Amino acid sequence: METKYRLQVNEEFDFSLTENEIQNLDIQQITDNSLHLIHQNQSKTIEVTATDFINKTYTVKINSSSYRVAIGTPLDALIEAMGLSLGEAVAVNDIKAPMPGLILDVPVKAGDTVKEGDYLLVLEAMKMENALTAPRDGVVKAVAIAKGDTVDKGQLLIEME
Repeated sequence: METKYRLQVNEEFDFSLTENEIQNLDIQQITDNSLHLIHQNQSKTIEVTATDFINKTYTVKINSSSYRVAIGTPLDALIEAMGLSLGEAVAVNDIKAPMPGLILDVPVKAGDTVKEGDYLLVLEAMKMENALTAPRDGVVKAVAIAKGDTVDKGQLLIEME
């Protein structure tokens, strides 16, 4: 199976290029930010005006028209097909019980400001103590449990703002 790269132009047009097609492009670098391309017997000057390496997006100017190009690698396609994502952070607002157990300690209360990694509660499960920590900086909105409570897997323990 040949490796394919996905190019999306202005979030409207999708193209797919194989490594072989990329290798066979008639393209020459003129300067650090400009290229010369001959495609279908037409000469085009391409200038890269902005780059975002993390998101793999580039703004290019071709013969005076600007385009936003996003480049997707085969790995990106596999990650998307699996329903996963790279580089996208999701704010966690609900702390839920990872397993059934007994609440041994809850050192926080509603309104407390916490930093990422601060202890929120201690859950005993299968004779082991599990300290649950804050996944991010924030403020405790509500505490739905108390010391001595028995909880089920997936039960809401703490809400954060």
